[in-house]
Amino acid sequence: MFANAPAIAANALSRRRRWAALAVLMLPVLLVSVDNTVLNFAVPAISEALRPTGNQLLWIIDIYPLVLAGLLVPMGSIGDRFGRRRLLMIGSIGFGVVSVLAAFSPSPELLIAARALLGFFGAMLMPSTLSLLRNIFTDRNELRLAIAIWASAFSAGSALGPIVGGLLLNSFPWGSVFLLAVPMLLPLVILAPLLLPESKDPNPGKVDLLSIPMALLTMAPFVFGIKWLATHGMSAVGIGTLLFGVLLGYLFVRRQRRISNPMLDMTLFHRGQFSGAVLVNLLSVIALVGGLFFVSQHLQLVLGMTPFDAAMVLIPGLVITIISGLGIVFFSKRFRASIVIPASLLFSIAGYAVIALSGGDIGAWGIAVAFSLLGLGIGAAETVSNELILASAPPAKAGAASAVSETAYELGAVLGTATIGTILTASYRSNVVLPEGLTPDQQLAASETLGGAVNVSGEISPDLGAVLLESARHAFDSGAGVAAWIGVALVAGAAIIAAFTLRKTT
Repeated sequence: MFANAPAIAANALSRRRRWAALAVLMLPVLLVSVDNTVLNFAVPAISEALRPTGNQLLWIIDIYPLVLAGLLVPMGSIGDRFGRRRLLMIGSIGFGVVSVLAAFSPSPELLIAARALLGFFGAMLMPSTLSLLRNIFTDRNELRLAIAIWASAFSAGSALGPIVGGLLLNSFPWGSVFLLAVPMLLPLVILAPLLLPESKDPNPGKVDLLSIPMALLTMAPFVFGIKWLATHGMSAVGIGTLLFGVLLGYLFVRRQRRISNPMLDMTLFHRGQFSGAVLVNLLSVIALVGGLFFVSQHLQLVLGMTPFDAAMVLIPGLVITIISGLGIVFFSKRFRASIVIPASLLFSIAGYAVIALSGGDIGAWGIAVAFSLLGLGIGAAETVSNELILASAPPAKAGAASAVSETAYELGAVLGTATIGTILTASYRSNVVLPEGLTPDQQLAASETLGGAVNVSGEISPDLGAVLLESARHAFDSGAGVAAWIGVALVAGAAIIAAFTLRKTT
């Protein structure tokens, strides 16, 4: 379908066309990163409309980044072999169609299935965008700025998700957060064949079909095990599934080392610059997405703000995230990454400390300050780490290298919800006190999630509803202090890794 489109040699692109191509590539970056977090603000509306259980609600959020993370490496490898622009176009069309289906899902089960398909097509988009940049911008300084814009869009998209969700949900049903994909992807489908050069590995090998399910199946039990342990405590089920995921990951890595045409070149991880930057991505994104899970629900369900007002609280953090991602380019040219990244992440540590020291009793201004500090540090660190990942890989392997970078991001998104999110959920379930007089269905809904308690409070008498809301909100916030200190530890870990592994980078 796209093979007949005229190919443009990357090195023949004019300066104007290179930057126009970057503008086009920002559309799928924004879309996929927005989709990671946009549902955080739609959680109350989805809870009211579809009545999911607590477990279903977490899977509605988790299944998209889970599938996306599991398929990024396979899709990056496929793009290297068959064409990155071609894969980008197929993914764009599929993502748009499934987004419409998700918007009108009548049940939690169908919404989970639609989100899984969105992850499948989203995995075609992300490796293509970053690997195309690696081949379009051959000058290191231009590439560094292009990656800064790309990373700023990626980080800002995660921050923009709750804001866009809040603005849409103020006037439209919850399905509107999915329909957002259609107007964003239409310009991409039209302009990509005109502006983007096709690129691929000049010496591709055969696709190893066995590695594709192995990559996906490594993720699922690993994340399930973490979710189970966080919710139910130490148990044979949680430990067993976690170890099973680790075993599958080991088998995947061993296969990549032994076959002649590996899906993922494991020698990339021998470079401290590459592996250190990947770990920085993983830990910082766990902290960012986990923080968003808390603040988006706290603003709406604890402080009682409308989606629009809650979105306004997060706008300063969004702006600061974008500015820091672009502004860090000036410093990254003059100082080593082992200095720039840890210094940047000190701001994120301070942001989480604001929440931790409040013990969950924090107002809108406190949330705005904490989120701004969090975005300031992570926005800058993500720019530098992503540029290091791409610069350390040969252009022919740009798809696989970028897929690893984005796998760390998406796995971080899953683990952010699975760890910090489930700590908050577990704290809620163990601390909420239900008043007498609720029906069995109301008891189940109110005991599962804070959103369920808010819905039930509207179905009962005002006095009884007020008692339920007070207990539910206190129960939710009771875990915020613990979750925030975990966030501090994650960001501090990323800073320490950067300081020791990136000392020889330039």
